[in-house]
Amino acid sequence: MSYAEDVIRLAVGGGTDALLERIGDRRVVMIGEATHGTHEFYRWRAEITKRLIAGYGFSFVGVEGDWPDCARIDRSVRCHDDGLSDPRAALTLFERWPTWMWANEEVADFCRWLRWHNAAREPEARVGFHGLDIYSLWESLREILDHLRRSAPDALAEAASAFRCFQPFGEDPQRYAMATRFVPASCEDEVVSLLARLRSEAGADFAAVQNAEVVAGAEAYYRAMVRGGPDSWNVRDRHMDATLARLLAHYGAGAKAVVWAHNTHVGDERGSDMAAAGEVTIGGLARARFGADQVALIGVAGGPGTVIAGRSWGGAAEELPVPAGREGSLEGILARHAPPEAVLPFPPDDPPALLTDPIPHRAIGVVYRPEREPFGNYVPTVLADRYDHLAWFATTRGVRPLHTLHSDVHELEAYPSGV
Repeated sequence: MSYAEDVIRLAVGGGTDALLERIGDRRVVMIGEATHGTHEFYRWRAEITKRLIAGYGFSFVGVEGDWPDCARIDRSVRCHDDGLSDPRAALTLFERWPTWMWANEEVADFCRWLRWHNAAREPEARVGFHGLDIYSLWESLREILDHLRRSAPDALAEAASAFRCFQPFGEDPQRYAMATRFVPASCEDEVVSLLARLRSEAGADFAAVQNAEVVAGAEAYYRAMVRGGPDSWNVRDRHMDATLARLLAHYGAGAKAVVWAHNTHVGDERGSDMAAAGEVTIGGLARARFGADQVALIGVAGGPGTVIAGRSWGGAAEELPVPAGREGSLEGILARHAPPEAVLPFPPDDPPALLTDPIPHRAIGVVYRPEREPFGNYVPTVLADRYDHLAWFATTRGVRPLHTLHSDVHELEAYPSGV
């Protein structure tokens, strides 16, 4: 089936200015990416976010990254006394594989702009940068211990108990996960007790409570990972959804958020085969929590070029070739009929067949093997159900990593394929 007329019709009503008019009043704008390593996706997402911040009063950016690492970026971009004066320097301190996902020149350029933007504002009006993800169990435990030593030494015993429970596993989540699978070795009780203690303290530090939420979420995630099925994916996306809601409440009345994450998290699960697999996404959860009229979900698609990824979990970052989209895929259709760059809005009434037919839509994670492209990397998608808008780039190239040294892998391989 030819979708040429559908693509032309959507492109005529598109464009960046029209997109901003449609999404500027939303409480949450989620902007996706079809890979974790494509320059065009990161550049365009940053430019849209700058305009949402400067012109529409958005309060913070929440990303598919770890809370402690992003807290270091946040202190820099919000000009804290204990923050690094150059956000790029803060980004170079990312150590968890895949470092290039956030430690790249594209994110550094955006964060430098954000610090410049914030420097002219009162501290309480500065725009934040926060990690929504779940992986930083040991780092978050250490942050909690440091906080309690300074502010609440009487609560140290509870935190130390949780820390000691995890110590035998040597900061190796696979060892912990396997232990919970085959022997009764769970640290769940200690973590729940710690979280309850921090939540109950009057005037509790927001960052300390959030680190405790990460520890609780990560512990549940690792236990779920070894059982298989959708549970681990859902623990992770529900954690990101809850973190987003806590941040909006923390920023106060009228707060608005931009979220950066992979299409597989941003898109509503009901628009793909994820719902049938029992999986949820932060996009679908946000629509349910805040109302679909308060949330904008923007998917991103790209054509041939290159991408930064690893050939295996924990492997060195490489610039790998991305072929043209396969025949009949969204990428193949757009390459044939769309302009080189386009923003396509999805009309709520009388959507064309391109938006209502199930179409394969490419998804590349941090692990990518181009030779397997014909057999995978595509998610069956009904665009009108999955997103509100789509950005398209006909040619692509990899992001520019800040460092290419091999980094330690502290996590089990994320499913599917590191997204």
